[in-house]
Amino acid sequence: MNNDNEKKQQGLQIELTPDKAQGEYSNFAIITHSSSEFIVDFARMMPGLPKAQVRSRIILAPEHAKRLLGALQENIMRYERTFGTIKMAQAQEPRTIAPFNVKGGEA
Repeated sequence: MNNDNEKKQQGLQIELTPDKAQGEYSNFAIITHSSSEFIVDFARMMPGLPKAQVRSRIILAPEHAKRLLGALQENIMRYERTFGTIKMAQAQEPRTIAPFNVKGGEA
C-alpha cells in the first residue's frame, strides 16, 4: 500500500510562471536539424513587412522531436473530431509553417 502512495506522489509537476503563461503568438516556423538535434524557430510574420521576427527558439533531441510530432498528430485528430477538419491553403514553395507566401527566412 505504501508503494502505491509513493508512485502517486512522484507525478510530474510543471511550473508555469505568469510571464510564460501569456504565451507568444507565432504564425511562421522554420525547422532545421543536425545529427544530434532539431531546432524550431517560431516567428511572427506581418503582412507587408519584409522580415519575420523570431519570438522563440526550441532545441530538441531527435527522440523528443518525434514525441512532439506524435503528440501534435494526436491533438490535431482530437481537435478535428470536435471542431471539424482544419482546412489548409494550397502548398507553398518553401516548406515552412507560414500563412503568407514567403520566399525564405532569416534568423
